[in-house]
Amino acid sequence: MAHSPAVTKAVIPVAGMGTRFLPATKATPKEMLPVIDTPAIHYVVEEAVTAGIDNVLLVTGRGKRSIEDYFDRNTELEAALAAKGDEAGLAKVRASTDLAAVHYVRQGEARGLGHAVLCAADHVGDVPFAVLLGDDFIHPEDHLLRRMIDVRQRYGGSVVALLEVEPEQVSSYGVVAFKPTDEADVVAITDLVEKPSVGDAPSNWIVIGRYICDSAIFDVLRETPPGRGGEIQLTDALRTLARTDRDEGHDGGGGVHGVLFSGRRYDTGNKLDYLRTQVQFACERPDIAPEFVPWLRGYLAGLE
Repeated sequence: MAHSPAVTKAVIPVAGMGTRFLPATKATPKEMLPVIDTPAIHYVVEEAVTAGIDNVLLVTGRGKRSIEDYFDRNTELEAALAAKGDEAGLAKVRASTDLAAVHYVRQGEARGLGHAVLCAADHVGDVPFAVLLGDDFIHPEDHLLRRMIDVRQRYGGSVVALLEVEPEQVSSYGVVAFKPTDEADVVAITDLVEKPSVGDAPSNWIVIGRYICDSAIFDVLRETPPGRGGEIQLTDALRTLARTDRDEGHDGGGGVHGVLFSGRRYDTGNKLDYLRTQVQFACERPDIAPEFVPWLRGYLAGLE
């Protein structure tokens, strides 16, 4: 295919109310809940930056001001740390500020992921872009987003990240039907179904929260009627792009491909997964693991 524009922009929707984490999210955005000592949103932005993306748009909503504050300078705190000679603390505080060029747009009402992405249309323009959801993040050594960008460069169109799950889990996710390509970890998407019943699911490969979208998605989203829950679903728009391209044989956005991911994914979408992520990170952190792991072994032994 013709040379594809580089993917240099990422869109991260953060306007959700986080009701699964009430009462904490009454006052604190879910995206700011820490994984040990670092907000989950930091890891998501860091993932985009690691993939070569330096322009990040956060689609925010009411009550999300602390996210903007986190990525902004805090001159009073920096001055206090500098006066104490706390260079390590100063570096931690400045890390979020220096991470990327972070921009913001408000999603005035909760009308679904598709609507949140559509709020980014003016910022993105007519170039391909990444969409990262804050409910999960990928281990930095697994380079999923970089691989997805490479697939976009080869095939064009849009690209979704896919994860194989047990059949009973499919009803919580968007699920795909696909056919193989000449690359073992890349498939051509032929259909997407949002939260199907187990019997109606076309496979047990689910779409996880990483996308590379062709800018053609914006026109499709503008014409996509509200679906499940009265929301505009990104899955429905991607399904339109996939089926239009396959059925009519033209480049209406280049079709949709999937990257089969088998690496490490950390989920913070509900309480149980959030706790698992905390423990996994603690066991992998060199400054915490030497004391935490022996304590954890002893604690678990005491439960037997």
